Amino acid sequence: MGIGLKVRRLALLAGMAACAFGLSAAQAAEKHKIFLSMSFIGNDWQAEAANMVKAMASHKSLADKVDLQVQVAGPNAQRQIQQINAMVQAGAEAIVIFPISPTALNQVVKNACDKGVKVFAYDAEITEPCAYNVHIDQLEAGRVTAEWLAKKLNGKGNIIAITGVPGTSVDDQRTKAAKEVFAKYPDIKIVGEAVGMWSQAVARTELSKILATRNWDDINGLWMQVGCFTANSMQLEAGKKTSELLPCAGEGSNGGRVQMLPEGTEVEGAASPYAPLGAPRISYASPPYSGALALKLAVEAIEGKDVPKTTILPLPVVTNETIKLCDEGTWAEMKAGCNAFKPSLVSNPGWFASIFSDQTPEIGLAAALVGQPEE
Repeated sequence: MGIGLKVRRLALLAGMAACAFGLSAAQAAEKHKIFLSMSFIGNDWQAEAANMVKAMASHKSLADKVDLQVQVAGPNAQRQIQQINAMVQAGAEAIVIFPISPTALNQVVKNACDKGVKVFAYDAEITEPCAYNVHIDQLEAGRVTAEWLAKKLNGKGNIIAITGVPGTSVDDQRTKAAKEVFAKYPDIKIVGEAVGMWSQAVARTELSKILATRNWDDINGLWMQVGCFTANSMQLEAGKKTSELLPCAGEGSNGGRVQMLPEGTEVEGAASPYAPLGAPRISYASPPYSGALALKLAVEAIEGKDVPKTTILPLPVVTNETIKLCDEGTWAEMKAGCNAFKPSLVSNPGWFASIFSDQTPEIGLAAALVGQPEE
């Protein structure tokens, strides 16, 4: 048999084998080229979300379908636009994106859609109609947390507000909704406000600046997109008793949630300030699994399945009455309702604890920590 004839025969056999498994020869030979486009990455949430996207791509249900490539633009809309253009030129079938702006990317996203590329935004939104969006109701997040704080303060007092990454739909909507609530209470005053970039470290820096001209005794409450863990720690450092900690409405960091447990609760690996304090809190989060779900939906869209343009995720809200510790961090435990992890399981207090969803059984604790999927 000639070499050319042998090659053609092998190709035909490969195509027949692929068809036997319900795949075309082209599908058997190529994976879907999908890009993860990240903007600002200087916080724990972004790292965790990226881990979960990578874990989803490597899960056995998708590993043979997805070629995932990751690019980081930083907090620069123009650079993200340039990278998206390059992704389209490189043959992207889908782009999963954390957009730095809800509107600045619209034209490049429309151009991508016109070329058949599926664009899925997670957590933050893109307003271009051809894009798909996967996120919580950010207005609800701002409203619910501000209402909780206003009730805790009986409608009066001085508060500090620490916001998120400027220009994103997440920060804009949360802050807008919270301020609308506080405006209903003329005796609640925002006496200090700063940009926190969703970072515990930045929150500490900005709180320190505000407290250079005030002290903790002048403050009655805190509304923080990220930083309640840090604020509690700073109050303890300043000599406050655990019973004197200020009510804080803020993010779902695991350290902050451990602090919410009743003081004296025995928790493996806990030590001050990463210890149960009974800290008065409402804890919410944009679930970091949103990017992984966006990837999963992007594959479904590529394969012709009907995918909604907007997927609104449940808002994970935890209070001192509903905090529940996970013993091992298993998927079954999370499904049963645990919502905080022992420090012996999760050493980083800024790590986000709202990682469970029935929609993403492919990923769990190992995915969030190190990018490894469930078996």
